[in-house]
Amino acid sequence: MISLEHITNFFRGRLTLGEPLAKYTSFRIGGPADFYIEPADRDDLLDLIQYLGRENIPFVVLGCGSNVLVSDEGLRGVVINLEHGLNRIHIDDGIVNAEAGVRMGKFVDFCIQHGFGGVEMLAGIPGTIGGGVVMNAGAYGGEIANHFVSVEIIRDGKVVELKKEECGFAYRRSNFSRDIVLKARFRFSLGDKAEMIKQRRELLLRRNLSQPLNLPNSGSVFKNPAGQYAAKLIEECGLKGTRRGKAQISEKHGNFIVNHGGATAMNVIELIELARRTVRDKFGVTLEPEVKLLGFSEEVYQGVYS
Repeated sequence: MISLEHITNFFRGRLTLGEPLAKYTSFRIGGPADFYIEPADRDDLLDLIQYLGRENIPFVVLGCGSNVLVSDEGLRGVVINLEHGLNRIHIDDGIVNAEAGVRMGKFVDFCIQHGFGGVEMLAGIPGTIGGGVVMNAGAYGGEIANHFVSVEIIRDGKVVELKKEECGFAYRRSNFSRDIVLKARFRFSLGDKAEMIKQRRELLLRRNLSQPLNLPNSGSVFKNPAGQYAAKLIEECGLKGTRRGKAQISEKHGNFIVNHGGATAMNVIELIELARRTVRDKFGVTLEPEVKLLGFSEEVYQGVYS
């Protein structure tokens, strides 16, 4: 486990013990982390990852906590949040460079203000650039890989740069889920700023009307099966509004589970398993979770992913 004496010799960021993770997740669910760490910057993160590798200490990169469900028992080892130390964005020779901790909303606004088109569909997607790249986030027929140029990652303790064709992008996945994203680069064509602002506003309104954004949630719970929509399958099973404790399959959108205040991670797990089992029994379709589970037992993982 971490030696506080050793880590304080080089680490410049924030470190706390037993930090409750619920306040760092969009679900507002999650027990304590043994060690919660916010690196000061890129170099601080690299030093930290190399130290953790040498000491064989497990870690998880949380980002801003969207698209994850953290166990009520919390997480053992180290939880790393990049939102505070890696949040810079700039333009270099027409290429937009965004560090991993940049929030998606900030990224979209930055691009639009500089006249770059094609990013509007990402408006309203929760999370950071790092998580968005790993998951190849997208909406309304577009995805983050569309305008992707390259990415810098930490792999096996070293900084590596990968071109788009080396990243293995597919629907809601990439081939570096075990790596740590440092910075991504994007190339956009120029667009009409007023038109892009209008489209962004319309997409945000569409999200507000169709999704339960007034309650804590992780975003879409399941990936859409090929040629189908997870929400429609769940809704046709009559599951909208179903509750377990303070967790509920949203009455507004079948592919969202919401926290009415005080929901536990296991409440959410029960609803995930119920939706998968019911859809499989009725339609013969096995829904694949999009939300990432952290800190659960092997039995829970098997129940959700098998």
